[in-house]
Order: sequence, then C-alpha cells, then structure tokens
Amino acid sequence: MPKKFFKVDLVPALKRLEILAKGLASSKIIGAYKSVFKGKGLEFSDYRGYTLEDDAALIDWKASARTNELLIRQYTEEREVNVFFLVDCSSRMLFGSTEKLKAEYNIELVASLTHAILEAGDSVGLALYSDNVKAKILPSRGKTQFYEIIKLLLNPSYYEGGGFDFQSAVKFIFNYLKETSVIIVVSDFLDWSDELEKSFELLKTKFDIVCIMVRDPRDRILPSGAGEIVIQDPKSGRTMLIEPELIKEAYENVVKEQEKNIRNTLSKEGVDFTDIQTDKPFIKPIINLFLKRATRWR
Repeated sequence: MPKKFFKVDLVPALKRLEILAKGLASSKIIGAYKSVFKGKGLEFSDYRGYTLEDDAALIDWKASARTNELLIRQYTEEREVNVFFLVDCSSRMLFGSTEKLKAEYNIELVASLTHAILEAGDSVGLALYSDNVKAKILPSRGKTQFYEIIKLLLNPSYYEGGGFDFQSAVKFIFNYLKETSVIIVVSDFLDWSDELEKSFELLKTKFDIVCIMVRDPRDRILPSGAGEIVIQDPKSGRTMLIEPELIKEAYENVVKEQEKNIRNTLSKEGVDFTDIQTDKPFIKPIINLFLKRATRWR
C-alpha cells in the first residue's frame, strides 16, 4: 500500500537536505538559473565572445552569423530577483508508489532550487497551500533563509490533509508579493480545470510564472496483472474496489489528454512549464526548463 504520511527527525533531515541540495544544485543549475532569471527592465549593453564556461544556449546565433564569431549578449543594471515557491501540500501529496511520496520528492526539489537561487544572490520565499495557505515565509537572502525554508518544508503538520484550492493561493499572492516576483508553482495539477486556467491567466497579468508538475507513476499508469485493488479518494477518504485491467486504457488516455491540455494552455499563456515523475531525477528536466526559457527570452 502507498504510504499515507511521513515522519521527520528535524536535525538529521536538515543536515541531509543541506548536503543533498548542495550536491544537486550544481554549478550547471546555478549557471542556467542566472542566465534566465535576470529580472525585468534589463537593458542590452553589448556582445562578448563565447567561452567554454558559458552556456551554449545563450549564444546569439544571428549576431554570431554576422560576425563569424560566437557571441553572447551582455546586460546592464541586473538587479535582485524575488523568487517565490507556491508548493502544493494537499492530501494528494501524501501518495507514493515509489521510494518517495510526492511531498517528499517536492521537498528535495524545492530545497535544491532554493540553494541554487540563494547561491546566485537572489531572494527566495515560499508558501505551502492546500485548501488555504498553511505556512509562508517572505523572500529573503542568506544561509539563514535556506534553513528557515527547509524547516518549514519538513514540518509534517502542514501535510495533515486538505483539498486543493488554488484560487485562495492566488488571492494570497496578490496581497503578499511584489509584482516583479517570479512565482514557481509546484503541484501535480490533478485538479486541472477551467477555474485553474483562469487563475493562471490572472497571475500572468502581474507575475512571471513557472510551473513544475510533479506526478507519481500511478497518476499516469495503472498497474498490470495486480488483480482487484482498492483505491481511495484523497479528498473524501472514500474507497472503491476496481480491476485495473478493465479501465487501464481509458484511464491512461484521459490522463494523456489532460496533460496535453495543461501544456497547451500554459504555453498559450506564456508560462514556462516542465513535468517530472517521482521515480526519475529532476536535475535534467529543470536544466532543460531553464535552457528552454533562455532560448525563448533571447
């Protein structure tokens, strides 16, 4: 049976996550992050020659073709970016068919990105939300901020249940953050709906939005050859006995159509998006997300 909760021994967990975050937030992630999250209002200054330390995705190919030399754009008046994580801690995050619950996977992902952002010299804050905002911390810089965010993420009391009300999180964001903030939403988006689409349309009018969809393999594919199994609705707690083989194809087609709709809708809104599965490392999808963003912004 999938786990329904996680327990945290805070001091060892803090140490483990700090080591993990430093290892995962490699110089490659930090470099990719710096290249695209420069803040708004930057002015193009000049070109400079490409070096082996630079990210090849940042090459200005048009300018390079004119000069027969690989060139990278330089900007002036770079300023601090406020990055704010909006992390889903609803009941669905306490599901896991792999080594980690979605909640545990999200903690490692957000911890690693937080470390990279702080290493880049930017401010980072966070809110955990389900049917309302459970906990929050204003954007700030420094090592102390890393520990404060990790302690908040590791507090099991914030994961004790609750539905998914993104609208309440959106209201909170509008009252809490500066318009120049970059908001990174981390969720499985299983409750995708027309209302959720409207929420992103509203957020995009004031903020720069990045979405990271984290799903368990069972969110996408039902098991084969398992016989009858019991499933539970994380919202109501009601259970149902099903035979996966009878609904497997229909279920997986619905999921594929939903994910296609999510990608197309967010792309139309100009929202950067990636999807990650909890049985796979997140480093490559995150770097690809940053590189794709860099290409779009050039």
